[in-house]
Amino acid sequence: MGQLNASIVPVTAFQQNCTILFDMDDRQGVVVDPGGDIDKVLAVLKDNAINAGAIWITHGHIDHAGGAMELKEALGVQIIGPHEADRPLLANLENQAKLYGITDPVRNCMPDRFLSEGDTVSFGQHAFEVFHCPGHAPGHVVYYNRAAKFAHVGDVLFRGSVGRTDLPGGDHAALIASIKDKLLPLGDDIGFICGHGPGGRFGEERRSNPFLI
Repeated sequence: MGQLNASIVPVTAFQQNCTILFDMDDRQGVVVDPGGDIDKVLAVLKDNAINAGAIWITHGHIDHAGGAMELKEALGVQIIGPHEADRPLLANLENQAKLYGITDPVRNCMPDRFLSEGDTVSFGQHAFEVFHCPGHAPGHVVYYNRAAKFAHVGDVLFRGSVGRTDLPGGDHAALIASIKDKLLPLGDDIGFICGHGPGGRFGEERRSNPFLI
């Protein structure tokens, strides 16, 4: 098994971290949260000779799932995740685009497989545990690789902040519970990539994030 690596592709006006997770040796991987700018994502895959075998979604907001159907057709792969509680959001992406004044093509998304707490997803020999972490969105999931001490947390947690909860389905108490009860107990040394901006480590957030103290 080669080293797990990640390439971040900022996409759309939201500057969302579309993330390509891949194995350094065999170049097998997945695309997490293709919110848009799919031509840019495809170019990174091609330029780095990465074979993306699936699309993983953390939650159903437009900046994370708006380009999923287009990428699915381009790659011929399945869309996996998030939790089924985000089905209404994914079925409403076109209306989300209108609300934000987005003119780029956006299509409603229907995953091939929804995920639940305790599920496992993988590519090659890299296995990720699935945590259902509602609060920012009802069906938000986090992908955790125990061997690499790494998590993709989407919009649950940010460096020095947490996900917003003023959108439909948001619940601040549930969000903080997701972070404190499910993520932080994994350990201070867990590194994370989030949906926007720089990542970090759980320990630093536990010690200094003002929303968690």
